This record gives sequence, C-alpha cells and structure tokens, in this order.
Amino acid sequence: MYYPTQRHKMYRKLCFTLLIAAGVSACAHQPSVTQSTQNAMETKLIEATLMDYIDGTSIENPEQLNRAFHPDFNLYAVRKDGTLRVRDGQAYISNFTLGDTNSRVGKILSVDYEKDVAVAKAQILIPGRARYIDYFLLAKYEDQWRIIHKSYTSVPLETP
Repeated sequence: MYYPTQRHKMYRKLCFTLLIAAGVSACAHQPSVTQSTQNAMETKLIEATLMDYIDGTSIENPEQLNRAFHPDFNLYAVRKDGTLRVRDGQAYISNFTLGDTNSRVGKILSVDYEKDVAVAKAQILIPGRARYIDYFLLAKYEDQWRIIHKSYTSVPLETP
C-alpha cells in the first residue's frame, strides 16, 4: 500500500491550487457576452453619428449635420502654405442647403472608443475632384455620441 509523504501531499495540493487559479484567471480574462454586446452597440451608435455626417453632407441635410456635430465643433486642416485653417462648425453646416444633392460618396474606415470618447476615420470621395480623409474626435454625453472636432486632408484625384 502507498502512503504519500508529507512532501507529496503538499506538492499535490500546490498543483491543484495552481490549476484552479489558472482556470479562474482564464475565465476572468474572457469578455462576457454582455461586454461584447455592449461594445457592438456602442460602435453602431458611433457609426450612426458618422453616417449622419456622411449622409447629411451628401444629400445636404443640415438637420442630420446638427445631430452629428456638437454645436461648438470646429474643423481643422492644413493649407497648402502650411498654415492651420480653423473653420467654425456652424458656418460649415450653413453651407449645406436642404434638399440639394452632390456627388460626395463616403464610407467609415475605422472606429475606436473607450468609455465615452471615440476616434474615427472616414473617406469622402468627390468624383473628378478629390479624395478626403476625415479624422473625428467624438464624445458621448447626455447619452448621445457627437462629433466634437473634425480634421481632414485631401488628395486631388487624377483624371483619365
């Protein structure tokens, strides 16, 4: 008959404890379905705000633009001479006339968020003119995502 020594008993107890700890640790680092669902929901809400911007500029709907942007937002771009251009957001929105349409085609390229702030990137094509890359800073306040700043650059499109 086998009688484990005190050292063997301690070794087995240590191994068992380590196995339990490893299992608990592995479970603790797995995102729950609730977290994954919440992340997907927040991303969809951010994308909806970005689509208000994309659609609002394409079909020229100031109401959609006002939904997308914080009232105090600004737009930033670097001019050809290297100076920074800062545009008032409300003046930008006022350039769009309800019901007019244009040839802008936009798509969301990326979204990243943490808690109540997000960054996003979009591409806007204006056929025959330019390809714009827009970078957005968004904040969630009063349970709504809003664009608080937009920076952009453009590359002229080559015509065939």
